Amino acid sequence: MELCKLVLLLLTVMTVAEAIWMELPTSGTKCLSEDIHTNVVVLADYSVIGDEEHAQANVVPTISVKVTSPFGNNLHHKENVTHGQFAFTTTEAGNYLACFWMDNHAPGAKAVTIGIDWKTGISAKDWESVARKDKIEGVELELVKLEGIVQAIHENLEYLKDREAVMREENEKTNSRVAWLSIMSLGICIAAAVLQVFYLKNFFRKKKLI
Repeated sequence: MELCKLVLLLLTVMTVAEAIWMELPTSGTKCLSEDIHTNVVVLADYSVIGDEEHAQANVVPTISVKVTSPFGNNLHHKENVTHGQFAFTTTEAGNYLACFWMDNHAPGAKAVTIGIDWKTGISAKDWESVARKDKIEGVELELVKLEGIVQAIHENLEYLKDREAVMREENEKTNSRVAWLSIMSLGICIAAAVLQVFYLKNFFRKKKLI
C-alpha cells in the first residue's frame, strides 16, 4: 500500500504543469530564471492573455522575448509576437534567464498578462513519442516514467553535490587568504610598533631626556 502511494505521489509531482501568469508593464522588462545543470532539456510555451478591453478593441498586444544562458549566449529571441515556444538542451550549468517586454509603448497603453508553461528535465519529455517508439503502454510506461524521475533526482543530487564541493573549495581558499592577510597585518603592526619604539628612544636620547 505504501509503495502504491509513493508511486501515485511521484506521478502526481511529475504531471504538475509549471505554469506561470505574469503581468508585463507598458515599459520595462520582467524576467524569469532557473538554476539548471548541464544536459537538461528545457521546453517552454508562452502566450499573451488578452483581457476584455483588448478583446473589445480587437487588438492583441505583442511582446518580445529573449532567453539567455548563464554565459550570456542567446538561445531564443523573438519580437512582435503574441505566442511562441522555445526548446533547448543546456550546455552550461547556472541560471538561465527568460526576459519579456511589451513592444507597444504608446501613450495610454495597458499592461498585459502572459502565460508561461516552463518545463525542464523529466517534465519536458514527450512520453507519447517514447511509448510509440518503444511500443510500451500501461504499467510498463508508468514504470519507465518512474525510472526517468529517479534518474532526474539522482542527477540533481549529483549537481548539488558538485556545487557544494565547489563552494566549499572557494570558502577554504577565502579563509586561507583571510588568514594570511591577518598574519601580514599583525606583522606590519608589530614592525611599525618596534620602529616607533626605536624612533622615540633615539629622539629622547638626542633631547637628553633619557
